Amino acid sequence: MNWSISFEPLLSWPLLALVLVPLALLALVGLWFRQRGAVLRLVALLALAAALFNPVFLNEEREPLKSVVALVVDRSQSQDIGDRTRQTDEAVAGLQQRLGRFKQFDVRVVEAGKSDAAEERTETRLFGALEGAFRDVPPSRIGGAIMVTDGEVHDTPSGTPEFNAPLHALITGNDHEKDRRIRFENAPRFGLVGKPLDMSYRVISTENETGPVDVRVSVNGEQVSVEHATVGQAMPLQVTIPGAGRNIIELAIDREPGELTDTNNRAIALVDGIRENLRVLLVSGEPHAGERTWRNLLKSDASVDLVHFTILRPPEKQDGTPINELSLIAFPTRELFVEKIKDFDLIIFDRYQHRDVLPILYYDYISEYVEKGGALLIAAGPEYAGEASIARTPLMSALPAMPTGEVVDKAFYPRLTELGQRHPVTRGLDGSATEPPHWSRWFRTIGVQNPQGEVVMKGADNRPLLLLDRKGEGRVGMLLSDQGWLWARGFEGGGPHVQLYRRIAHWLMKEPELEEERLTAEGRGMVLEIRRQTMADDPGPAQIITPSGKTLAVKLDKSEPGVFLGSVQTSEIGLFQVANGDLTALAHVGPVNAPEFADVVSTQERLKAPAEATGGSVRRLASAAGSDVTLPSIVPVRSAGEASGSDWIGLRTTDDSVLKAVSRVPLFGGFLGLGLLLLAMGSMWYREGR
Repeated sequence: MNWSISFEPLLSWPLLALVLVPLALLALVGLWFRQRGAVLRLVALLALAAALFNPVFLNEEREPLKSVVALVVDRSQSQDIGDRTRQTDEAVAGLQQRLGRFKQFDVRVVEAGKSDAAEERTETRLFGALEGAFRDVPPSRIGGAIMVTDGEVHDTPSGTPEFNAPLHALITGNDHEKDRRIRFENAPRFGLVGKPLDMSYRVISTENETGPVDVRVSVNGEQVSVEHATVGQAMPLQVTIPGAGRNIIELAIDREPGELTDTNNRAIALVDGIRENLRVLLVSGEPHAGERTWRNLLKSDASVDLVHFTILRPPEKQDGTPINELSLIAFPTRELFVEKIKDFDLIIFDRYQHRDVLPILYYDYISEYVEKGGALLIAAGPEYAGEASIARTPLMSALPAMPTGEVVDKAFYPRLTELGQRHPVTRGLDGSATEPPHWSRWFRTIGVQNPQGEVVMKGADNRPLLLLDRKGEGRVGMLLSDQGWLWARGFEGGGPHVQLYRRIAHWLMKEPELEEERLTAEGRGMVLEIRRQTMADDPGPAQIITPSGKTLAVKLDKSEPGVFLGSVQTSEIGLFQVANGDLTALAHVGPVNAPEFADVVSTQERLKAPAEATGGSVRRLASAAGSDVTLPSIVPVRSAGEASGSDWIGLRTTDDSVLKAVSRVPLFGGFLGLGLLLLAMGSMWYREGR
């Protein structure tokens, strides 16, 4: 019971003052002058005042509230190492049993580190979970917190925790744990394709050893070297970036006997390969309406260095003008096609014909250039079907089709073939989805016979219009019309000439995105996404090997012609291997080199400062691997008392309560109050009458 007194005046306070103050002054004056009956008058005044003030005794019935205690359980992946999971489970069960004995505690169990969110899977954020547990609790009701963790907490506050209650940490693992890890010290995100990239790394050991160790260096899953490193020292590394786009550089060291885990014996760096400017040689024949189409396109591409020559003056055109008076330079054939031909990524012959400008032997050099990995594009016009066609030179061995000598002058809409609808060069061209296509017509097709490679576009009478072929290690493209400039000039609405021409050029120069058969994988959050480009009707399922060694099969569904997609949700973080047919790919899911695996040795140091600042404690659950879990006793303590001892931990109790009922007892109410008031007034009247 909680007794208290309260006043419930019958009149307002100003009116009470107006009535009682003059009476009080008169009573006091009477006492001062010692008048007869002054004491009785004062008593009667007090009785009247008490009746008007109406004092009431209150009896409050209250129910005490419980202190809220948070039991924060670390379920991060580092807790799966060794006996930590067993220690955690035993500790949580024991703590729940002991806390259940105290009726004054409201226990809230919060598990952290097992969410599907990538950030929570890669960092142990126990204080964020603790804040969430106490979000709806007033500070006066917080009894304390107990954390069961390995001590590797990544959101430890720099100062005192916001709640004023003891924080206790029970550490899993054991003393004298051993681990060795590797990490990148310097890993640029970009590198030039084919050029060495300077990086650095460090091998770290918990025992501060300084001996030698072998480090395996792999690029995109293929081991390229074995480096000899010294533990504890920053070591330089040079890696050649093999291709454009995403490249995965992996460092790995062997597992030592007694190590906790080999998860952090690997380090990953993602490097985007950037190609240096592509060098293109464009050789145009005599000027024609579409001559500048290829030039303008290539000049507008910042990644292309263009060398362009136009044969304005063939050898047979003699007008007697002295050589030193010609305004244009001579064609440096030997320098371009003998000395520096290997420097070019692509050679384009735009309506070029053999007119003794190039020695016949140089066509052999061009064929050899293609066989050894070069790229050649023939933008054919009527010259390709004539007597001076380059198909009648030694270059014929590199060409995908021979001319029939026929030039078809007939209006037609360029259309994609069935292969062209799946081929990355022509797939999804703007305007190709309608019939007829939503672009302008062309009016000339060069006839060819026995085409090789892939016919991805067709012209008049379904004749081949665009051929793409591989020759040895190189590639050859052939556009069998010189009417592409109609699209560039906007004739009948124009067409996607920039999109088409650029794709042709980049496919010839082996851009990875335009490969017909390509398998890529990428991690987005905790989802592994797979993309398969293929000319086949069905590539079949993709096979996945997870970082833990598990094997999965993922179905690939068709998203558009030539493209199949698949995805899988995963809880593992690390490097995934994906295979489909003869193709393989690597992908990293989750943040690279996540803090969760950077240091897996259990420690008491990270939580010592916040625990001591709140009067709590940090202690281990087990002293050695395989030993039994030892839990401290739990003691309820007052707010000002000690909260920890050698074998016990304290949790504070609260003085807060909730009001359930109130009983009222008026002191001057009813007949009792009336009687007292009449007695006082009557006594005063009696004394005054004598």
